[in-house]
Amino acid sequence: MANPLTRKLEHFARLSDDDRHALDTMAGQHVRERRARADLIREGDKPEHVKLILTGWACRYKVMEDGRRQILSFFVPGDLCDLNVYILREMDHSIGAITPVSYAQISREAFEEATDGRTRMMQALLWDALVSSAIQREWIANIGQRSAVGRIAHLLLELFYRLEAVGLTKGDACEMPITQAEFADALGMTAVHVNRMIQELRAAGLIELAGKRLSILDRDALTRTAHFNAQYLHLQREGRHFDANN
Repeated sequence: MANPLTRKLEHFARLSDDDRHALDTMAGQHVRERRARADLIREGDKPEHVKLILTGWACRYKVMEDGRRQILSFFVPGDLCDLNVYILREMDHSIGAITPVSYAQISREAFEEATDGRTRMMQALLWDALVSSAIQREWIANIGQRSAVGRIAHLLLELFYRLEAVGLTKGDACEMPITQAEFADALGMTAVHVNRMIQELRAAGLIELAGKRLSILDRDALTRTAHFNAQYLHLQREGRHFDANN
C-alpha cells in the first residue's frame, strides 16, 4: 500500500511511478516513534527536519502563560508538519502526539533530492500546502462564527474527509481518538460544553461516537448542521491539469 502522503498527493496530480518511488524513499528514511502525549518538537526548539506523520494522530498547539492550551491543528497520517519549517530559527509552537505516532524526519537535503526535477510532485506538494492554509482559515471561521454544535459537526466532517483521502475510513466510520478535552482546546469551548454538543448530535441521530470510533449516521444532515462545504479541502482532483501522464 502506498504511504499516506502519496495517497493524499494523488488527489492533486497523477503521480508517475518515479514520483511514487521518490516519495516512498523519503517517507521510509529516519522514521521515529513517540508515545501518546509526548512532544515531537517543542516551542523554542530549532527545527531541522520536516516531520511527516505516517501512523497515529498529532496536533499543533501553544500553551498560554496561565497553562491553558490552544490546539491549532490536528495531524493525521499523510500530513507534513509544515513544508519549510527548517527555515525557522526556532519553533513558535509545539507539536505533540495524541496517540502513539510514527513519523519520518525529512531533512532539507532529502526533500530537495526527492523533488529535484519532479515538477508534478512539487506542484502536488504546493497544493497540499494551500489546503493546509485553507484549513486554518476554516478553523478561524469555525471558532468565530459557527454555533457550538456546528463547530463540533464541522470538525468531525473535516477529519473524516481527511482520513478518507488517505484510505483510513470504512464506509461512514473512522477512528476518532480525540478526547473531549482536546476538542475543547481546539474549538474554544469547555469539555462540558463539548460533551453536551456531542450528545445533541447523537440524540439527533447524526453520529455515534464511542470507543474512539466515529460513525456518521446521516452525512447530509450533519453537513447541514455544520454548514460544511468540502471544497476547501480540494480533494476532487482540482489539480488534474497537472497530471504527469497526460
